[in-house]
Parts: sequence; structure tokens; C-alpha cells
Amino acid sequence: MDFWDYLGTQHQQLLTDAYQHASAVFQCVVVATLIGVLIGVVTYRSGWAGNLATTATSTILTVPSLAMIGLLIPVVGLGVPPTVISLTLYGLLPIVRNAIVGLRGVDPALVDAARGIGMSRTMRLLRVELPLAWPPILTGIRVSTQMLMGIAAIAAYASGPGLGNEIFRGIASLGSRNALNQVLAGTLGIIVLALLFDAAYVLLGRLTISRGIRA
Repeated sequence: MDFWDYLGTQHQQLLTDAYQHASAVFQCVVVATLIGVLIGVVTYRSGWAGNLATTATSTILTVPSLAMIGLLIPVVGLGVPPTVISLTLYGLLPIVRNAIVGLRGVDPALVDAARGIGMSRTMRLLRVELPLAWPPILTGIRVSTQMLMGIAAIAAYASGPGLGNEIFRGIASLGSRNALNQVLAGTLGIIVLALLFDAAYVLLGRLTISRGIRA
């Protein structure tokens, strides 16, 4: 059976795995974004706190994904929980780092002007600082998503959802007639999803970032 015949016979399962893969990555990126931006907001005003946040999240990224999932299995079991926890932790670094850089890069004169017209600290953050820091934050989200697309395939090791199951099935059956087709289908599926997500972020950037800020 050639690759195209394999896609024709297994398209329903591949679409299901692709949906689960995209859903897991999307949900983990949303959670990582909320946590990462919050960490950035709390730490960006302090040099040592910002460095600590960046160092801590970068340390998490050095842990091999198989080791991370293996350590989580005895605690939370198999399936979705270790997948969500590991992907969320791995997705933090680009978002935290870019949130800190973006917030520190806001022109202090604009913040002083907002203070001068009576805005509270919270209002300055929500209406001035975060909107101006949004372009680098969005870049961090894009990087995080691309990373998690590949890492999510390892979740199949813990019976997690996604296209990694297709890849692992192919690796487990090396020598069979469909082994290469399975690995190739899973790999190409992840690449296609990554490109689709990236295109969506480009569109989101055009819709949410003013021309003046982009320039």
C-alpha cells in the first residue's frame, strides 16, 4: 500500500488524531499564555525577579520531554493530565520572556502621561502597557505553539491524544508494510497543523496590532 492509499483508508482516524493534537496544543497554549503573561506582569519591574522567572522557565525546558512525562505518570496517571501539564510547562518560556521584554520596552513617557491623566496602575497596565507589549507577546505565543506542536507527539508515550499515536504505532511496527506510512502521516500532519496555526497568528497580528505599532 502506497502513502496515498494509506491516507485514503485511514483518513478518518488521521483527522481525529489531528483534531485532538490541535485541541491539546491550543488549550495548553491558552493556559501557558495566561500564566506566562501574569508572571511577566508580576516580575517585569524588578531586574532580579524577571531574571528568576526567565531562568526558572528555561530550566523547565531543559528537562527531556520523555523524562517529564515519565515523572508525571506516577503522580497524575496516563492520558490527558500528563500531556496538559507537560505542554503547559514547556510553553511558558517564550511567553514569559517576551512578556517581560515587551513590558520593559514600553516608553516610560507614555506611562507617565497615562498617570498624569489619572489612570490607576491597573488601568495603565491594561490600557497602555499590555497593548503596547502585545506584539512581542504574540511572537512568544507563536514560538511556544510551534514548540508544543512537536513536543505534543511525545504525549503518545503516556497514552495522550494526538498524531504522536500514529508515529508511535509506526515505530512499534517497523518492518511492516504500513510502518513508514504511519510515521510519515503523523509527521506531515504535525507540520501542516503548525503551518495552519502560524498563519492564524499572522492574521491575528494583523487584526490586533495597529499599523503604527507594526511600523
